[in-house]
Amino acid sequence: MTAFACPGVQGAGLGLRRSLLTEIIENPQPCADFLEIAPENWINVGGRFGRQFRALTERYRFACHGLSLNLGGLAPLNRRLLSDLKRFLDQHQISVYSEHLSACADEGQLYDLMPVPFSDSNVRRIAKRIRQVEEALERPLIIENVSAYACLPGEMDEPAFINAVLHEADCQLLLDVNNVLVNSVNFATDAEEFIRAMPSERIAYMHVAGHFDAEPELKIDSHGAPVIDRVWQLLQLAYAEHGVRATLLERDFNFPPLAELCAEVAQIRRFQGAAVTPQSLRA
Repeated sequence: MTAFACPGVQGAGLGLRRSLLTEIIENPQPCADFLEIAPENWINVGGRFGRQFRALTERYRFACHGLSLNLGGLAPLNRRLLSDLKRFLDQHQISVYSEHLSACADEGQLYDLMPVPFSDSNVRRIAKRIRQVEEALERPLIIENVSAYACLPGEMDEPAFINAVLHEADCQLLLDVNNVLVNSVNFATDAEEFIRAMPSERIAYMHVAGHFDAEPELKIDSHGAPVIDRVWQLLQLAYAEHGVRATLLERDFNFPPLAELCAEVAQIRRFQGAAVTPQSLRA
């Protein structure tokens, strides 16, 4: 099967949270091909947690998925954060680093991922910031489509905006399939059209997760529940349209036994193995 691989990670992955550390370390058979962390939660961590993390980096491939870079914000990029990130990525030999296509800070940290206006001026401004991050980290930056609960004024729709940023910055995409579904419900858009509109050649890897139904027409990207059937269906569509990519399961709280998370990771593998090569990639 033809597929575009992210060089640093392959197969089916699991988001690593401190609550899972002991179980994952003690599990004799790794259930995931790679692990992903938010580096902000691990930079300068020592002691028992630091030793456990170091032990895992010797067993697994890792990806980093940032939370506070503030690509879409107006405040200057945090140079101290970039310096800390580079040192951490170098120390643990992690080549895969992604961040959210959102704003999360102004004069202080907002501790949330806020939407940005889908405008041509923002395309150019954010692409410039992406290039600055790549220069500072000496690594490619992968950007993720985000879930949102408000839509700010702009002349583009979300797929067009994402495509424009990817092209202008010449970077790759972390396609979060759950976020696609969440936004399709919250803004009455077509999730399948969104996935088809993404550029195959720029998709590095993918995310799936669970969410919370706050209202019939409002989904919250909680990462606190199992992946639902509709997200699995959209993941299969993404594979059919773009080819199989490394795909990670996110879970942030309400943790079930590790065996249940491993079963969801195994579901990713089954879909990867059963995927049909997309028409555009056939000889």
